[in-house]
Amino acid sequence: MSGLTHIDETGRAHMVDVSAKAVTAREAVAEGFVRMTPETLALALSGDAKKGDVRATAEIAGIMAAKKTSDLIPLCHPLALSKVEVRVAPGDGGLSVTARVRTTGQTGVEMEALTAVSVACLTVYDMLKAAEKGMVIEAVRLVAKSGGASGDWTAP
Repeated sequence: MSGLTHIDETGRAHMVDVSAKAVTAREAVAEGFVRMTPETLALALSGDAKKGDVRATAEIAGIMAAKKTSDLIPLCHPLALSKVEVRVAPGDGGLSVTARVRTTGQTGVEMEALTAVSVACLTVYDMLKAAEKGMVIEAVRLVAKSGGASGDWTAP
């Protein structure tokens, strides 16, 4: 009907049946950014934020979120993840967040990578909101994916 995989022929949402798909190695990389003032960035990098180590906490939160993606996104399959790596690093005007997720299975890990980045960005905000409420979470996107029938894809 719509060409969308999560919509059946009657227009109803459904979980895609992946049982006939080949098991392949799959990987996805996503990124996001938390824009903040130089003072807030310095606080985040100093390790002296009231709630603790901003970067380490956000990285762990992102890993935990990737593992819970199917609990958060209704039509996602629960996956056995082989690797989740989340990195929070200083960037021009804030903190850059990158997640790399791997599995060997019948469906991809794009949503897990995007969820990891989103929750890591939200955690950065939560940890620093006492210093700056006007931070902006932006540019959350899939950067690359590999594996599966649709093959490799890289963002332009």
